[in-house]
Amino acid sequence: ITGDRALGEGNEDSTVEGTADQVNQLGGIGIPVLCDVSNDSDIQKLVQQVQDEQQGRLDILVCSAFATPPQLTDASFRDDFWKQGGDMWDACHNVGLRGMYMTACESIPLMIETSQTQNTRPLICLISSFGGVSYTFNVAYGVGKAATDRLASDMAVQLSKHNIDTISLYPGVVRTEGNVEMERRGEWESASGGMDLSRGESPRFSGRAVAMLTSDPTQYVQQNSGKIVVVAEYAKDVGFTDLNGKTPASIRSLQFILPGFVFPQIEKESGRPVPAWIRDNVPDFLLPWKVFSGGPPPTAE
Repeated sequence: ITGDRALGEGNEDSTVEGTADQVNQLGGIGIPVLCDVSNDSDIQKLVQQVQDEQQGRLDILVCSAFATPPQLTDASFRDDFWKQGGDMWDACHNVGLRGMYMTACESIPLMIETSQTQNTRPLICLISSFGGVSYTFNVAYGVGKAATDRLASDMAVQLSKHNIDTISLYPGVVRTEGNVEMERRGEWESASGGMDLSRGESPRFSGRAVAMLTSDPTQYVQQNSGKIVVVAEYAKDVGFTDLNGKTPASIRSLQFILPGFVFPQIEKESGRPVPAWIRDNVPDFLLPWKVFSGGPPPTAE
């Protein structure tokens, strides 16, 4: 578990030590390591520590570090890119994208050795988002996520001969500590464009997806190496749920789009609520990627 010692904005201890403690409480082994993925030296030390302490074995690399972008707490996060300038670009790319690339560069030699000596297929999982295929928030954010997807795809080409797989993982709207705190302060609606955080996924839902991918007995990962895997859609396919026992709808599902964006607009314009028999019977139909990525997503504005 890598990160820093800064407390999260919620009540939960989201330091790297606190996260490791949660892993231990759930029956795993969490080893906290301070690491700044914008610092190449920190990455090198981390990989060396893994090699020394884990008998030269590295089975899975999950890259999820992301710097908090400037102006995240209000509508300016979704402003025109020429008004945001280089600060937004650097925030979205220097840690989130370059950090992934450099962590992979340092880790892959050890993963190749693991594949050869342990007769296994290591996995690199890059945490991306729907912003990689459809306009989301701002230009810099979307470019970074699209590049993350391409990184997973192109790495898969070169790593296939070494029996190493890659996945670009798409969570939905996630109830992170920061997002929950933004909602508490009344900032979430403006910053997100009206997304309903109450219908969001827990952070652990993505963790369950990664756990399923690493224990995959059906060769799903190998067959989909280099591709996008949507957490909610994968959960429905293989049969796992979020902490509340439910499987959230994918962002490109009508079950997410209609209640989240279309119905509120209808109610605003008509002054009447959408009938329950309509609201409660929206099919879980996935918009084809070509349609979903065809233009800006709806907003609640």
